[in-house]
Amino acid sequence: MAVPCADAQPAWALALAALGLLVSARAAARLALWLYAAFLRPAKPLRRRYGEWAVVTGATDGIGRALASHLAAAGLGLVLVGRSAEKLAAVSAEVTERHPGARVRTFLLDLAADGLSTRVSALGELVRGLDVGVLVNNAGACYPYARYFHELEEALARDMVRLNVEAVTQVTHAVLPGMVERGRGAIVNVGSGSASVLPSCPLHTVYAATKAYVDTFSRSLYVEYKSKGIDVQCQTPMYVATKMASIRNPSFLAPSPEAYARAAIRYIGYEPRCSPYWPHALWSLVSLLPGPVADRVILSMALDGRAKGKAKDARKKKGQ
Repeated sequence: MAVPCADAQPAWALALAALGLLVSARAAARLALWLYAAFLRPAKPLRRRYGEWAVVTGATDGIGRALASHLAAAGLGLVLVGRSAEKLAAVSAEVTERHPGARVRTFLLDLAADGLSTRVSALGELVRGLDVGVLVNNAGACYPYARYFHELEEALARDMVRLNVEAVTQVTHAVLPGMVERGRGAIVNVGSGSASVLPSCPLHTVYAATKAYVDTFSRSLYVEYKSKGIDVQCQTPMYVATKMASIRNPSFLAPSPEAYARAAIRYIGYEPRCSPYWPHALWSLVSLLPGPVADRVILSMALDGRAKGKAKDARKKKGQ
């Protein structure tokens, strides 16, 4: 008669241990892959892989301006799209000074103005004969500061939808056919962690909703066009020290546009969604909190931003 071993573990305990081992191994693998992507993975050779030119919208300030310089450093010619002729000329001069021999063209286009389809069609005609390898949809609009939905001006909501949704859609539609014809290309849509990292974004509701569109739009295009040699990516930064974010001084969690662009350029052509600046990944820890707790934390931060914004507005009115 067989005698059971005193040290034998019940089957459920062994299964639980195996499950824990699998979960730990998966977490370790994900961490290793993230560390590799954040610090060791080389940037793709953009010009050789995708083509000779890059189109950058919102190229006169912030992330777009910094990315334009890095794309020129990678050897790509630039088509800079913006709504200020003076600023476009300044960025063009800046790029050619930093990168002698860089080819730069400018296209004046207010993506929030009426007649968007006609103007975007003209942009499509401009780039039709160019070997456009990279498209960066960077132009966008946000709230000046946090506010309740019922406090949101109709014009501001309209501009956010037009810039963050309609313009991204139409510019992509204008540039993509050439990439399909050539069988290569990379599209980078600048989304936001407010829509893909945080569980909610109260007091920035319309902005986050438009960026959720960018995220889904990008992911679906990634699947749709991967087999055609076109890499589509949504980059999801959190705070960056730009005019749009109303942050003057860069910090560890809110880098300068230049610091963000250095990280962003290394991620082009890889995963369909990414947060290139690695400290922004710390924001994902908020999602580990229970839902109601995370919502309260985010709402508290938004209410603080609303109070500061209203106080700033009051000081401006008082000084007039």
